[in-house]
Amino acid sequence: MQNLFSGIYKNKTVLVTGHSGFKGSWLVFWLTQMGAKVIGYSLDAPTNPNHIGLLKFDMASITGDIKDLEKLNKTFEEFRPDIVFHLAAQPLVRLSYDNPVDTYETNVIGTLKVFEACRKYDVKAIVSVTSDKAYENKECLWGYRESDPLGGYDPYSSSKGCADLLTNSYRNSYFNTKDYKVSHNSLIASCRAGNVIGGGDWAKDRLISDIMISVSQGRKVSIRNPKSTRPWQHVLEPLSGYLQIGQKLLEESVEYGEAWNFGPSNEGSITVEEVVKNIKNHWDKIDYEINKDLNHPHEANLLRLDCSKAHMILKWKDVWDSHTTFKKTVNWYKAFYEDQKVLTKDDLEDYVDDAIIKKLPWTANQSPISK
Repeated sequence: MQNLFSGIYKNKTVLVTGHSGFKGSWLVFWLTQMGAKVIGYSLDAPTNPNHIGLLKFDMASITGDIKDLEKLNKTFEEFRPDIVFHLAAQPLVRLSYDNPVDTYETNVIGTLKVFEACRKYDVKAIVSVTSDKAYENKECLWGYRESDPLGGYDPYSSSKGCADLLTNSYRNSYFNTKDYKVSHNSLIASCRAGNVIGGGDWAKDRLISDIMISVSQGRKVSIRNPKSTRPWQHVLEPLSGYLQIGQKLLEESVEYGEAWNFGPSNEGSITVEEVVKNIKNHWDKIDYEINKDLNHPHEANLLRLDCSKAHMILKWKDVWDSHTTFKKTVNWYKAFYEDQKVLTKDDLEDYVDDAIIKKLPWTANQSPISK
């Protein structure tokens, strides 16, 4: 797997904030498989069980808060990363209503402090991960482009819009591409993705994790917003995009230091109730009921990304359709709960092999992975 992304990550020192979270744990595992020297910086895993705790591989893991600039600086001083993937965040909409102060402090001020550490230690490449919720969502039928206004109805969405504005400010003020190799040596990009699913997520108030926890407890899952339409994609899909952007920044391609959307094709945008019915086809123990209580905080009913820029410039595409994504996700949890198996490595290898078949650019030098 070390030849993926032109072999750029082999022996690179890569720091990932938020590695104990769902998306971060998949990213650090993939990076280690490609031969990177990985450092994770994160709070303790927020759930038990948790994905990072189930994976057995060698990496440096630092328990720390991104709001703690002194500890961030010590970590950067010790490891001197070539590239930083910034994923650490307070990631939940409903929790942001209950705790807006911590949400903004983590997602905005925490991001600022990560950027300050990157600036102090002259990090070569910075990939800051936000969310599709960073856009000012008017619930239009079309997807949002990278040039559309940022906004956010709820504290979480607003904090992600703020984080993207902060990224723009740091790009202009400190990491300006016009001054690259003159007054600084850093390139920064922002990446936005939609709802990601896959094995290993037990976070509260997320559809798939709510379903799987309910199954493990032998009860029906309560569905809040059955008609909400969102883009659903396997966690590996946006990660392949982040890694491709990281590759370009490490290769000193200044034109990639911009904002990028990584979402599924329109086929992947389906309602919450359709998602539940789809995954029920793969595990008959799943059952659900519609929560008719309308007294809950506002959540978006319709949100899509336009990923034309990534498709045209990066030649990036999603590898798995929604059917495969749901099947892989359900089979991961089924294997975990019924057979105590963790299928993360199997899913990653299948994903890479399927991407090779599709001849995606980031697989160009990689041979198929034999089982």
